[in-house]
Amino acid sequence: MSFLVCVHLPRFPLTVAVDGREDLLGAPVALAPVPGGVQRIGEVSPAAQAAGVRPGLSLGEALARCPALRLLPPDPVAAERRWQALVERLEAIGAAVEASGEPGAVEPDPGTAWFQAATIRRLHGGTLDGVLAATRAAIGLPVRIGVGPTRFLARVAAGRARSRRAMVLPAAAPPRLGAAPVGGLPVALRDEPVATLAVRPDLAPLVEPLERLGIGTLGALAGLSRGALGERFGRPGIVVHELLHGVEPPLRPRERREPIDAELRLPEAASGEQLRHALGVLVDRVLAHPRRRHRPLRAVLLQAALVERGTWQERVVLREAMADPQRIRLALGLRLGRLPSPAERLALRVEALGAPLPADVPLLGGEDPVRRARLQEAVRQVREAAGHEGALRVVEVDPGSRIAERRMALAPFEVG
Repeated sequence: MSFLVCVHLPRFPLTVAVDGREDLLGAPVALAPVPGGVQRIGEVSPAAQAAGVRPGLSLGEALARCPALRLLPPDPVAAERRWQALVERLEAIGAAVEASGEPGAVEPDPGTAWFQAATIRRLHGGTLDGVLAATRAAIGLPVRIGVGPTRFLARVAAGRARSRRAMVLPAAAPPRLGAAPVGGLPVALRDEPVATLAVRPDLAPLVEPLERLGIGTLGALAGLSRGALGERFGRPGIVVHELLHGVEPPLRPRERREPIDAELRLPEAASGEQLRHALGVLVDRVLAHPRRRHRPLRAVLLQAALVERGTWQERVVLREAMADPQRIRLALGLRLGRLPSPAERLALRVEALGAPLPADVPLLGGEDPVRRARLQEAVRQVREAAGHEGALRVVEVDPGSRIAERRMALAPFEVG
């Protein structure tokens, strides 16, 4: 069986926000809510967790539970850059890494990465211990490492591991005579509390209902049928059943690519027209970047370093891949209004690119599949802008009629 290695840095965004002031981690601190977003706190320190504060609580409830709680401004830009550097170190030992915080990842916050152990075992002595030693040396920080047959189980093992000793989960053992079947769940995790599901943010809302129903361990949860979980919790319940039985999509290693980005220092108290002009300069620089190679932009990160301590970033997924600077400025300009305070630097980073298209291609030219795709896209955009009746075609009904209105009729335009 192929095993996955999970590298987990606990409270990574909070550690970055602390910025070397390690004494703060001994006090009840938490990441403040993102400006302009939902007023819920982020990662919390161990002291705050001991006081009953947990990530995701509303700001009022967190302060009510712990009046001494200190809020730190989040620094998502620094966290993302440091995490990218650590992922590149893992890739330097030969690993094909799937990392949290990437577009489409299950875990939105950086700090967790997975890779196949078997693919690099021969590079590091032919043993799993050699792979784990190389991983720890590449990270160079106190890190928790878990090894398991699936992504979820390896992440749970990493949460239980010590900072200097990895936890390796064996394959699931067959159940004892008379015991409820637990599928692909290893014996070492059958007594884990259901709160462990919270390692997946999309499954965290299931923890409280399961505890109210008297299901306290992963072993008891794995003994329930797929139908029962699906009927009670819908799609999340089915996902939980699949995870506990070792059913997961394959690993999706990130593509190693050179970044395409641009940065600009702003004058003091820049706002309004100055910000829009700076955004236009950044868009022009990104579109002129040689590594873009005529590919349109699909998703970008708009980042800012605030005059006050902290950073801000907004991920923008464009409705369609485009390379028109005017349309890109219009899409990004709306997000600039969400800046929580004046910024001293503004940056634009490309996260995803579309397929390259040749320049100056006529709409109705080219091969039939290409022409059909362009027409469908054109009709969709017209209807979105002008309504369903924005794209119609003329149909002959009674060409010989003396009444002009009966000769032709309008019908919805469909691309054949």
